[in-house]
Amino acid sequence: MPRKARSEQSSSVAMGARATLNDVAQQAGVDVSTASRVLRGDQNQRVAEETRQRILETAKRLEYQPNMTARSLRAAKTFTLGIAVPQLDNPVFSQMIIGAERGARDRGYSLLIAHIEEGSSDDDAYERLASANRVDGLLITTLDDNSVVLAAAKKTRVPVVILNRTVEGIENSIYFESGEAAKMAMRHLIGLGHTRIAHLSGQLNPSTGIGRFAGYSEALAEAGIPYDPKLVAVSGYTIKGGAEAMRAILNQAGEPPTAVFPITLAAATGAIMAVQQYGLRVPQDLSVVTVHDGPIAEAIFPPLTTVQMPVEKMGYDGATGLIDLIEGRQTNIRSALRPLQLVVRGSTGPAPDRSRKT
Repeated sequence: MPRKARSEQSSSVAMGARATLNDVAQQAGVDVSTASRVLRGDQNQRVAEETRQRILETAKRLEYQPNMTARSLRAAKTFTLGIAVPQLDNPVFSQMIIGAERGARDRGYSLLIAHIEEGSSDDDAYERLASANRVDGLLITTLDDNSVVLAAAKKTRVPVVILNRTVEGIENSIYFESGEAAKMAMRHLIGLGHTRIAHLSGQLNPSTGIGRFAGYSEALAEAGIPYDPKLVAVSGYTIKGGAEAMRAILNQAGEPPTAVFPITLAAATGAIMAVQQYGLRVPQDLSVVTVHDGPIAEAIFPPLTTVQMPVEKMGYDGATGLIDLIEGRQTNIRSALRPLQLVVRGSTGPAPDRSRKT
């Protein structure tokens, strides 16, 4: 290109005109096809790392944004993923969304979020997901294996990946090793001398609830501690449910627990509220440990001991794996993520020397 023309083009971009793919290619000194493949993350594109970085840096400097409408028309795709979540105030789902958005963005896709409550009708759930005509694939999270969202997901004509559980009839999923996380939490309590440990469980039909209950039971058996059904109550996955389940256990006759393992961060928050309403102190009278970590774990008093899980990674891997399905690089996805670490805070301590009656 003549020097004058190149100068005029650079000036045009600098003055605020939207940079084009051609601008990026010319200023990076590569063919348009090379720039295009690098910018859309084509793994089959063989290009020197120095060249790839130069293209990416040029695109960033020029604030290049791809023309998604033209790209969609050429490929007959929307380059959009959908994610359906049952709760927006649950920190686990918000972290998943953050990870999924980052994964989609890294591959040149956008993310559409749908809030579909568990009580929705089948028709409503399907219509919300039926926007499947406007997305290339779906990430699904639910609290219940009988969810209408799952029934609707099975009807869609786009690839689907289930997050946080396995579901019969849907092949692709990324889930946590819930049993392993539960054992990590329980072994911490047992190591502190606790033998009367309550469990606030999820519904025992979904894989998350089953896995954590199994880990709770197996940890007791490993330590030679008898299982007491009076120390288990179904809380579900909400603050309200955690508080109600904790009250139910404390109201039962017999020796009260010295520790509790709620299924989620939200349920644990409710449990601490209930314990304090009964005049009990955490952790002096009752220790609390749960699975999943987040800002709320540090914000409540006392700060919660948690088993940290790779929640954002689940969202990220779900999005990039779904894109691999859409673009034909994989035919199925089945991945289990292990817990990261136990984060010890102020909600757990040694078992009290004597039982306290409530």
